[in-house]
Amino acid sequence: MPIVHIDLIAGRSQEQLKNLVKDVTDAVSKNTGAPEEHVHVILSEMATNRYSVGGVLKSDEK
Repeated sequence: MPIVHIDLIAGRSQEQLKNLVKDVTDAVSKNTGAPEEHVHVILSEMATNRYSVGGVLKSDEK
């Protein structure tokens, strides 16, 4: 049972998230031989004020 964790910044549409999990599921199934119904994808969305790059919060970027 493959489990895939994806961390991303919040803000994507429901359609984008649906497409993402479908594409990831397809790729994992294809490359591992696991049936799609056994592939688990966990999305963790972060607020922009909870993620930084180079010491700058994404919420502070212009």
